[in-house]
Amino acid sequence: MAGTDARTYAERLGITNGMVVQELGWDEDASDDIRDSVEERCGDDLLDEDTDEVVDVVLLWWRDGDGDLVDALMDAIAPLSDDGCIWVLSPKTGTPGHVEPSEIAESAPTAGLTQTLTVNLGAWMGARLVQPRARVGKR
Repeated sequence: MAGTDARTYAERLGITNGMVVQELGWDEDASDDIRDSVEERCGDDLLDEDTDEVVDVVLLWWRDGDGDLVDALMDAIAPLSDDGCIWVLSPKTGTPGHVEPSEIAESAPTAGLTQTLTVNLGAWMGARLVQPRARVGKR
């Protein structure tokens, strides 16, 4: 398993031991391989949408037809730590539920986020969104 091509999904997402990870938008099509990799790497279960904890990472499973992405991102920001990130996980091009990358890129700034990275996660793509560093404080 050594080598850069063998990195786990959690490593590609920057998950480290001890991180608090929340999962939003789970459905039966969500990848158990990604979920299991993240849980193993962070050392705990994924938190659901009802958590009151401050989280380091939000995994947002997002498909075409799920609604307004800006609204979902605004909800995902609420429990996020100042240095945290949101991963928008969407099905790859050509698969049911595929979301155009431009939709994510256009929704992020409207929600006050910046897209910094895109990663391949098997049948899913991940877009990493962060809050701008120059932000003085949350309202």
